[in-house]
Amino acid sequence: MIDFNSEPLFILEMANNHMGDVEHGIRILREFHAVTKEFDFKFAFKLQRRDPSFIHPDYRDRMDMKYVKRFTETQLSEEHFKKLKDEMVRFGYIPINTPWDEKSVDLMEKFGFEIIKVASCSFIDWPLLERIAQSDLPIVASTAGAALEDIDKVAAFFQHRKKNFCLMHCIAAYPTSKRQLQLNQIDLLKRRYPAAPVGYSTHESPDNCDAVGIAIGKGAAVLERHVGVPTAKYPLNAYSSTPEQIRQWLLRAKEACEMCGVENARMEISADEKRDLIPLFRGAFASRDIAKGDKLSAADVFFALPNVSGQALARDFSKYTEFTAQTAIERNKPILFAELKVKHLREKVEKIITRLKETLRTARVFLPNQVDMEISSHLGIDRFEEHGAVLIRVFNREYCKMLLVMFPGQNYPSHRHKLKEETLHVLHGDLTIDIQGKKDELKTGDVITVERGAEHSFKTKNGVIIEEISTTYFKGDSYYADVEIGKRSDRKIELAYWIND
Repeated sequence: MIDFNSEPLFILEMANNHMGDVEHGIRILREFHAVTKEFDFKFAFKLQRRDPSFIHPDYRDRMDMKYVKRFTETQLSEEHFKKLKDEMVRFGYIPINTPWDEKSVDLMEKFGFEIIKVASCSFIDWPLLERIAQSDLPIVASTAGAALEDIDKVAAFFQHRKKNFCLMHCIAAYPTSKRQLQLNQIDLLKRRYPAAPVGYSTHESPDNCDAVGIAIGKGAAVLERHVGVPTAKYPLNAYSSTPEQIRQWLLRAKEACEMCGVENARMEISADEKRDLIPLFRGAFASRDIAKGDKLSAADVFFALPNVSGQALARDFSKYTEFTAQTAIERNKPILFAELKVKHLREKVEKIITRLKETLRTARVFLPNQVDMEISSHLGIDRFEEHGAVLIRVFNREYCKMLLVMFPGQNYPSHRHKLKEETLHVLHGDLTIDIQGKKDELKTGDVITVERGAEHSFKTKNGVIIEEISTTYFKGDSYYADVEIGKRSDRKIELAYWIND
């Protein structure tokens, strides 16, 4: 199974540079293997195939027509086509082929090619795409010359058929000048088709090594380059690279990968970085004489340079951390961790977030990547398992959509809204709701409306996900029957929620 996102895939395109000469093709493979074996990348070699029927029978002898002449003179027999494919495998390459017609798809499946390439000229060749979609092979599709609406159609075509495919930004100018490269199109394709890896198929001058570095920096997952070995008999075209030019191209790619570093995860912070930053962190100092047993508040501490070894720092003080003095601390003295008892509340928050994500994943409820979230713990975070819920605001304008998630056994205390009317739709689980003393048992799919001013409370036995559609959400519009709940400063924890972290 080819995973286009696992590491960059470099495709070397032989195409017509084998000139229909199988021995010349093997020489190309051999000389490029001497270069690619120096690099820790994933490599593939690619051929093109056109069945003789690709050219109309009335025109097969028309050597005055450019492409008829080229395709006829560079055609490989089936035997030689398979021989080159087998040599690719022997040299450790993934064998790829560009079929220009349906019969060529049949042949590449027969001979065991591992990836299908869709040429730009075939990008909206629907009969060919239908045949390609019948194959189980992964697909790399070049988009040169395609309108955005056509890319939409092809991407949807492959997605609906659950195909493993990569879209390639490509410019069909041979060679492509620097001003024509349009590398920002990689960003466009990545944003518009987030489910599809995006690559870059190049036709620029072989001495241009900047484009590959930029493409890698933009997140290109697949890089394709035309290659060949020039001889007296077979000169190279203006957009194909020699082995030495490919070495320089790959060196630039390697450098770009190293400069880009870790992908889809936070990098490891180096010891040098930590060493250089720590002296710049503000240390915590006592702003008054602190007695043993005192819980530290904002008024008890000030932050300044320099800090000393073992000292609590400004970054350690948050609403999720509680400090209690284990010994007396004099005014203006540094506050040391050895003098403190530390209680971390963040761990409980993180456990709630982890549980929330798993609940949403199990119920197959999907959210935008970033939303505002509120952990409601009406009687404090320590009693969240009994009384509480997680509220996720998906949007809030003249109307509001919110998800309310409760874990098994949780209760939401009686309250009312003066400004908001809400309709609750149970997306998953069970809910017992009490509105003005009338109880209803709701299950997945049920809907109920709570009017303004109506006292209501709810609870769940097995857990529940509720979609709430309401008029605009206003802070402070929840009035609890137990007035002490509204007075608690610790009943809400608000934070941003990232799905893809």
